[in-house]
Amino acid sequence: MIRHRGVLTASSYLSMFFLGVGTAVIGAASGSIGHTPYQTGLLISVQNVGFIVSVLASGTLADTSDKARLMSGGSFLLAVSFFLYYLWPAYSVNLLIMLFIGVGIGSYEGVADAMLLGIHDRRQGLHISVNHFFVTFGALGITLYLIFLQMDWRRSMVQSALVVCALALLFLFSRAGKGTGAGMSIRQRVKFLSTQGVLAVFLLLAVFGVGIELGLTGLLPGFLRDLRGYGLVQSNVGLVIFLGGIAAGRVLLGLLTSRVRLLLMIRWLFAAATVFSAVLFFVPLPPGGTIAALLLTGAGVSSLLPLLITLTGTLYRDMSGTALGIVKLAVPLGGIVVPFVVSVVSRWGSFQLALGIFPLLAAAGFLVLAAGGRGIQSRISARSPSTPKGGVNQEVAS
Repeated sequence: MIRHRGVLTASSYLSMFFLGVGTAVIGAASGSIGHTPYQTGLLISVQNVGFIVSVLASGTLADTSDKARLMSGGSFLLAVSFFLYYLWPAYSVNLLIMLFIGVGIGSYEGVADAMLLGIHDRRQGLHISVNHFFVTFGALGITLYLIFLQMDWRRSMVQSALVVCALALLFLFSRAGKGTGAGMSIRQRVKFLSTQGVLAVFLLLAVFGVGIELGLTGLLPGFLRDLRGYGLVQSNVGLVIFLGGIAAGRVLLGLLTSRVRLLLMIRWLFAAATVFSAVLFFVPLPPGGTIAALLLTGAGVSSLLPLLITLTGTLYRDMSGTALGIVKLAVPLGGIVVPFVVSVVSRWGSFQLALGIFPLLAAAGFLVLAAGGRGIQSRISARSPSTPKGGVNQEVAS
């Protein structure tokens, strides 16, 4: 059995790469398949349904089961789903397959971070940030793979399936240790966590952060093309620059997590996202200024979710899977609600007006932490809330 920390860490990183592939493949392949906007939107919605169910279930199981075994099961399911996606042309069949792709990537999101928190006692923030860097890297990688290599997208899915299947076998013969679940049943853990105001604040902040990141990912090419006059290729390059800012920010900010209080870093990241997104959308900039604003906006939103995950996992160490599953509901919630609100405002107002939602959300995150951050920090730094079994981590490094 494999118990080596480095092997499990590298396997987690690679898993998150294919999580990014799974989320990006809908858009990357839709043009080649011939999906209408309605069909593409329905695929995204179905994937998010599978994701929500899976991230909650796998996160809860991660508190009492061996996390490597859970990663193995999720990998097998994802590998089969990748292989079967549009093996047959029927849309309804592939809608069901996309549901299982959502379940597979949800299991990665629900377990991988909890596994890293369990096997690493130091520099947890760095590992979580790098883990989520690979999500962005996977989404960026599959997009560039299809654009620049003009690769048949079906072949790329089969290749991805083979690698994920190899990951499944590696996790099958690995052990990452079982959690204790704080000595509580699933019902007790969920009931206890539902009373935690700090967790509700973290979920709200994560919805803001994820909504900004995913909303900008979807809308930046349209902004650059329609409101700034860039061509099709240039607008897509702008998206790549923004994603590059996210990727670089996750690595660089991850290196600082051992030296800076995480809550303070999150607050100033919201402030940076407010300023740079407002400049990007509302200040006429030359090409060089636009590139800088894209990079800095990406860096501003880059580590919001990873740092919130790190705080949650360290605060609720013995039930980190369940707690992280709750916070990670922000991924589908932010990814659906924020773009929907932007589309409504754009339809009834203007696209330029709708873009103001992003700096407003970032400013809201900053104000939430400015108003209540001291109380949250004192609660984190002193002692986490006690449980009936005393299972929650008692000291949290800031």
